[in-house]
Amino acid sequence: MMSPRRSVHHAQQTRHAIVAAGVALASVEGLAPLSLGRLAAVTGVSKSGIVGHFPSKEALQLGVLAEAVRIFRREITVPAEHCQPGLARLQAVAENWLSYLDRGVFPGGCFFTNVTAEFDGREGPVRDAIAGANEEWRGYLAAEIAVAVDRGELDPATAADQLIFELMGLMLSLNHFLQLDHDPRAVDRARLGLSRLLQSCAPAPGATANSPPG
Repeated sequence: MMSPRRSVHHAQQTRHAIVAAGVALASVEGLAPLSLGRLAAVTGVSKSGIVGHFPSKEALQLGVLAEAVRIFRREITVPAEHCQPGLARLQAVAENWLSYLDRGVFPGGCFFTNVTAEFDGREGPVRDAIAGANEEWRGYLAAEIAVAVDRGELDPATAADQLIFELMGLMLSLNHFLQLDHDPRAVDRARLGLSRLLQSCAPAPGATANSPPG
């Protein structure tokens, strides 16, 4: 008989296998087409075993989305935690974002670009969760921009919403050129665009940086 500890560990492993396979499939095929049969075939977990972890298709979609958010953070924000808050961290996050797209962390390109386009005209908990993840990401970027402005690393007139809009547009464009066109120059072009974007927000020559809050 399996011990309770091993049973819990086995259940966790099974759940992770399900959501990992779901993320890979959804990044290519979308969240809506996810099915128990498709996941059972990919993972080797029975349909009843999948239902034991995710009692509904909606619960499965939300679980897959949560795993995608975890992977996104692991690839982009966690490696930048050692950087000083503000411009240095913002630049590190942007470079990690470029790398995440270039390396094809998700088989179908940016998971969130794909599922946002899939659900942006729908209603319901899955659409709300996607919108919430996007809002949280914009909030993260806005916080780093605010610190950079406060420290004098970005111009005081920098409009965070506009900078975020243009930064996300740059990454959306990169995802398109990588996934659809397989453009070998896309990352270099995106990196140049990023440099120009941040330079456009640089403080005026001779401006004095503020001291970090103590």
